[in-house]
Amino acid sequence: MTALLKTLTVPSGDAVRTLLPTLHRLLDGSSPPLLPVPAGDTRETRRLTDALRPGEPIDESIGLVVATSGTTGVPKGAQLTPAALRASGEATHARLGGTGAWLLALPAHHIAGMQVLLRSVLSGTEPAVVDVSRGFDPGLLPDAVAAMSGPRRYTSLVPAQLIKALDHPGARAALAEFDAILLGGAATPASVLRRALDAGLKVVRTYGMSETCGGCVYDGVALPGVRVRVGEDSRVWLGGSVLASGYRGLPDHPAFADSGWFRTDDAGVLDDGVLRVLGRLDEAISTGGLTVVPQVVEAVLTEHPSVREVAVIGLPDERLGQRVTAIVVAADGAIPTLESLREHAAAALDPTAAPRELHVVEALPVRGPGKVDRRALVARFS
Repeated sequence: MTALLKTLTVPSGDAVRTLLPTLHRLLDGSSPPLLPVPAGDTRETRRLTDALRPGEPIDESIGLVVATSGTTGVPKGAQLTPAALRASGEATHARLGGTGAWLLALPAHHIAGMQVLLRSVLSGTEPAVVDVSRGFDPGLLPDAVAAMSGPRRYTSLVPAQLIKALDHPGARAALAEFDAILLGGAATPASVLRRALDAGLKVVRTYGMSETCGGCVYDGVALPGVRVRVGEDSRVWLGGSVLASGYRGLPDHPAFADSGWFRTDDAGVLDDGVLRVLGRLDEAISTGGLTVVPQVVEAVLTEHPSVREVAVIGLPDERLGQRVTAIVVAADGAIPTLESLREHAAAALDPTAAPRELHVVEALPVRGPGKVDRRALVARFS
């Protein structure tokens, strides 16, 4: 049977708590299917509604249609059932040690932020909220965390937020109060993870996407009810109780062609049940006939003392096909040089992976819930 997909306007700041009764009905299956859109952002709302068509029929078993952040500019809508969303929340609490109070510091129309609200409903708690409608201000964390009740407290962040918080003494101390900080949306540089652990933060690295109700692999280990496999081409596949019921309006999409599995665009290695994600297959750089995975190079370059953040992209090159290019946010007081970065990368990787071009920027562009917008960087520096 079918129902009509309805728009769920998601406010920012404290007003987001008004959604909790609706989300309670969603989880118990008594709500119509909903498409979250951001209040006050008419451009993004139009982009989502044009692609995902609220007001038109949809299978009544669907609870949420959550837009992927996408790399093409055209969002796909992951169709998530109440059962899948419940399975995700319950598996998260089982892995973390029980239900608790949650702090929302992410846009709630994306899956990571929406899951903070849904986990709050499952916990029977009301979330604390840090307003990120004008960007993330780590100075707001101390008061927000101090107002939270126990016995367990959790939050979800993206790496860019954690980097800002680590540089703010009050925010760093506030984050140390959490029983777990779920960190996802993008790869976490090893240097940032070390800083967080040295500061006493209980960071849990998560891997997942809208198509799996958000993070479903924690610190490399699948949550209860989640299945992981890696194909011969190193592609990561995910399945289990958290899996979406396909994409809105795309019943034959190849990502869901293998029944019960979702084909990701990520390369990975599965070693004794522990998944290590190497990077996106569609972002690999072909240079001089060899393949370079940007995330592998980034992991090395973030260890350089002059680098605060870095993105590695491939730019067109007549001789090589593509040349490896580093886009760097410099560490405080540092002046990165191409020569030093090349030497640093070549000491750990094949010399082919060492950057041949360097650009220093004040900030890296992001899309969705905190992923670096590589397409924007390629367009800017090509």
